Amino acid sequence: MKISENRYLQGFCLAVVVLGIVRAAAPRVGMSADERRQADSVEWVSDSIQWVNDSILRVNDSLQHVEDSIRAVRDSLENAQRLKLEAEQEARGAREKAAKGGARASRFFNADGSVARHRIVSVSSYSDAFPDLQEVQIVSAQKWGVSPVWNRQEAEGRKSELVYVGSNPNFFIEPLYWSIPYLVPRAAVLLQDIGRNFLDSLQVKGLQAHKIIVTSVMRTKEEVERMRHYNGNVSENSCHMYGTTVDIAYNRFLRVEEQDREYSKQNTVADVRLKQVLSEVLDDLRRQGRCWVKYEVKQGCFHLTVR
Repeated sequence: MKISENRYLQGFCLAVVVLGIVRAAAPRVGMSADERRQADSVEWVSDSIQWVNDSILRVNDSLQHVEDSIRAVRDSLENAQRLKLEAEQEARGAREKAAKGGARASRFFNADGSVARHRIVSVSSYSDAFPDLQEVQIVSAQKWGVSPVWNRQEAEGRKSELVYVGSNPNFFIEPLYWSIPYLVPRAAVLLQDIGRNFLDSLQVKGLQAHKIIVTSVMRTKEEVERMRHYNGNVSENSCHMYGTTVDIAYNRFLRVEEQDREYSKQNTVADVRLKQVLSEVLDDLRRQGRCWVKYEVKQGCFHLTVR
């Protein structure tokens, strides 16, 4: 069979196309072992280069994140420095204004911003400053108090007239054996103010924080009768029976740092300076007309009644 020239060219082109397709689909076909190893090496190098490029991109992203974080920290520091300078300028302006008389220093700080320290004034004589006897205090007790109760059970039924008072951040009530923890609201507010004013006074005088110790609160008729068997000085018509009167120790104080410990008299502190500060507080309230105060020498307490 004779093949024409056109048929030969067509067959040749078809063979070239088929071989090209095979080569593209399986490039290793027809390669020798050396050529395949060389191809593998080229492919591995190409993959390695791609991995390195990807790693470089990831590192660049990380570096950008670090730079952004550093920029944010720098901005925060600059902002904090700016706020500090503004605060210093404001404080300087306030001090200058105070120095010129345009502002008055607070009770706790001087005009220059330093902590104010007040001296202890006390009173000239405890007996002279606090002379209010039973005859004086009983008038206010009967005016502001409740009718006396016979026993604790009766007092429990008078809660519409009385409020419970217990140890709190302003004062400490030691265990009560001859009285019950109830007062009329007016007296309860007075006791809170005494405790708070005492703590404030200690701060401005640079003394360690202590609480006053309340030793006696409201007494029932039954308790007064029992006490009179042991103490002839107890009045039959005691102001304590009206819920208006408390006794505050002046020779014992409780450190605030010990307030969570189990109470015992060994944990209390006797300090003449604390007694003097307490006398200042009571003298101030007495002058304001808020209470009567009697200095009890033998009992070691200030006996006071709300006015």
